[in-house]
Amino acid sequence: MTSPLDLTRSPDTDPLAIYRYRDGLYAVDLLTAAITEFDFFTWLGAHPSDHAAICREFALTARPVDVMLTLFTANGFIQRGDDGVFTVTPLSREHLVSTSPYFLGPYYASLKERPVVKDFVTILRTDKPANWGSYKTEKTWTEAMLTDEFATTFTAAMDCRGFTLGPALARKIPAAGRTRLLDIAGGSGIYACAIVAQHPHLTATVFDRPPVDGIARRMIAKRGYANRVSVVAGDMFADPLPADHDIHLFSNVIHDWDVAKVRPLLAASFAALPAGGLLVIHDAHLNATKTGPLPVAAYSALLMSVTEGKCYSVAEMETLLTEAGFRSFTFAETAADRSLLTALKP
Repeated sequence: MTSPLDLTRSPDTDPLAIYRYRDGLYAVDLLTAAITEFDFFTWLGAHPSDHAAICREFALTARPVDVMLTLFTANGFIQRGDDGVFTVTPLSREHLVSTSPYFLGPYYASLKERPVVKDFVTILRTDKPANWGSYKTEKTWTEAMLTDEFATTFTAAMDCRGFTLGPALARKIPAAGRTRLLDIAGGSGIYACAIVAQHPHLTATVFDRPPVDGIARRMIAKRGYANRVSVVAGDMFADPLPADHDIHLFSNVIHDWDVAKVRPLLAASFAALPAGGLLVIHDAHLNATKTGPLPVAAYSALLMSVTEGKCYSVAEMETLLTEAGFRSFTFAETAADRSLLTALKP
């Protein structure tokens, strides 16, 4: 029998800078698209406007514009008034408005043909995500995840970060008095394994679609947790959630989906949890006013490009959780710009 890995231990060094290089990779391409394709800051400098008016003026769509505005706010390029109207800051008026002698638009012009810049122009106009990274097929990320090759590669990518994020998450979960955790769309099962390692009284179930369920079984067994973490195959959008779990976990899941798909996920969790059940959302969260943190706003640009989602603010999530029936929210930071929100089913 395989001895369990020690998943209660965090790394000795802090990989935050390494995470941020990767997570913020697309932010410069979104800024470049705004400057070189739309001359956005010049227009906004002359026409302070709210989100809806910006969408109308440039014929753009709501989700990617929200991500763009949040990124620029977090950078200090624009600011949002209490009335929801965005204006340029002195920084962008001097360096991003084309009538200024200090305008840096030409400095970005050579980046206009970068593939991700072109992708962002299309996404802003259509709200249709691009292909994942350098994946060469015409499949979207969700369709590609149904193939063994892509699912294996993607799941391994998400698994490796879990050895840092998982122990930090597990230490913050209020698991006392609870017995069974359901890791919804749990991928490799790394978070479920880390949580049961930290809380020996818990067992867990990973719920995910084929072929990821098979990948999860192999990886859980390899870690030595097959006797405490089981796997159930299913589609969280189409199938009932497994019953008899008093903790539900969405770890790095909500950010893949727009509000129209987040709502039924939260509703399904609320319906399946018992009274007093705990919902845990582990993700990269923006602050309530969506002015930062900047690394999360930058990560949201990557997510907006390749998924149907974005990073949500704490206030946005609490609104959605309240609509679903949850109450008693808590928030805690974990590691590498991630955090958790908890909510209770009354």
